[in-house]
Amino acid sequence: MPATEVCTTRHAAKILGISVTSVQQLVETGALTAWKTTGGHRRIPLNAVHAYKLSRATTGDTTDELPAQAAKTSILIIQDGQQKRDFYEDQIASWNLNASMAFCSNGYQALMEITRSKPDILLADMAMDTAAGQELINTILTYPDLSDMHMAVVSNHEQEPPAMWADLSDGVVFFSNPVNLDELRGYLRGCCAGQERVRRTAGRG
Repeated sequence: MPATEVCTTRHAAKILGISVTSVQQLVETGALTAWKTTGGHRRIPLNAVHAYKLSRATTGDTTDELPAQAAKTSILIIQDGQQKRDFYEDQIASWNLNASMAFCSNGYQALMEITRSKPDILLADMAMDTAAGQELINTILTYPDLSDMHMAVVSNHEQEPPAMWADLSDGVVFFSNPVNLDELRGYLRGCCAGQERVRRTAGRG
């Protein structure tokens, strides 16, 4: 099939007005046809994307919701750069975690979103080695309702954790910048597995 007749998951997400994660889920459920290149990248026929978009318009479905599925672990990522946000979204989506992602560009937005949705995991990568970054994490740690939220900070220092974070190190996981993707994947998989166990236990209660 000519290259002009296929697209990436990111391009498909833009056409459909949904997230890359949602496109990945549509592919996994068979709602969208796709295949992988020799380099491991998904390619989706453009006609399939437009057909799916038309079907949503015909049924009046303009939301980013997919068919009913199991509860997902929620990940909130604080990052103000669009390129880095795209990087995180692509990488985490490729790991096939049972998780959803949301993004905030600054600490104020993050606090609003955290108090509203109470995400399971917070990944903060926004010049966190500053007094403002430290204050943000310290504020989050004071919320009793967020005591079970997993928190990770991307630090610009090789030392983990930096001296300025010493008082908070028991409640925060640190990653050096640039992030080691194998370590981040292992951390997120562990968090997701823990959340799955919590949900199963709650379901039996």
